[in-house]
Amino acid sequence: MVRIRVLVVDDHRIFAESLAAALAAEPDVEVAAAGSGPAALRCLERAAAEGRRFDVLLVDADLGGGGPGVRPAVAAVPAQRESGEDGAVDGISLVAGVRSAQPGVRIVVLAEKDDPRRAALALQAGASGWVAKDCSLSRLLTVIRGVLRDETHLPPALLTGVLRELTAARRHRTESERLVESLTPREREVLRCMVAGLGRKAVAERLFLSPHTVRTHMQNVLGKLGVHSTLAAVALARRAGVGPADLTGDVVERGGQLA
Repeated sequence: MVRIRVLVVDDHRIFAESLAAALAAEPDVEVAAAGSGPAALRCLERAAAEGRRFDVLLVDADLGGGGPGVRPAVAAVPAQRESGEDGAVDGISLVAGVRSAQPGVRIVVLAEKDDPRRAALALQAGASGWVAKDCSLSRLLTVIRGVLRDETHLPPALLTGVLRELTAARRHRTESERLVESLTPREREVLRCMVAGLGRKAVAERLFLSPHTVRTHMQNVLGKLGVHSTLAAVALARRAGVGPADLTGDVVERGGQLA
């Protein structure tokens, strides 16, 4: 029998263990539970290294952080353990991280309430489903098996709101891309440095420019993007798909040439 390996990620232990125990009663489901985002990532990495990848991740939409490591669901359920302190990782961020690290894992977000905006964010991050925590076990199993067939599952009541949110996000992205395209190559490089979190002095050192010149470029970037702060510029850049400058390399621009 082909078994479906499921990892439940929720910092409410009673809920996580109860859900894992219920799923483990299915003959073709194998379950483990993690109490935080970092613990879940470690669990996924270890399982992949052992050749026992998880198939589906069930993630709490309101996932917090700082709990203990991976917790066993019940004694009879295979589980992973990890000790140590965890940093805070919210549910949507975990979805994006897992999709980046292990794109083969299907992710379903479990939510206390329907929220079109957050459901749209979850889908954009790479989730395949959004399910209410108070749904029936049979409904959840249907979703789990459905996402493994590359289906996307949303509550019918959320469809209109999610489509509206996705359409608005696409429109905002298009507008953001247009604004970024108005920047000169040098201004775009400065913007990427801003996205990477570099201050004026660090940008100047990286690009072999004077702090005064960098200040002028930053002012031009803000003006062309129509924003009034670095944080707003970074947010707009991310909407447009602008990534951070690579801070690990030694390649910088000097006088229009690579140095």
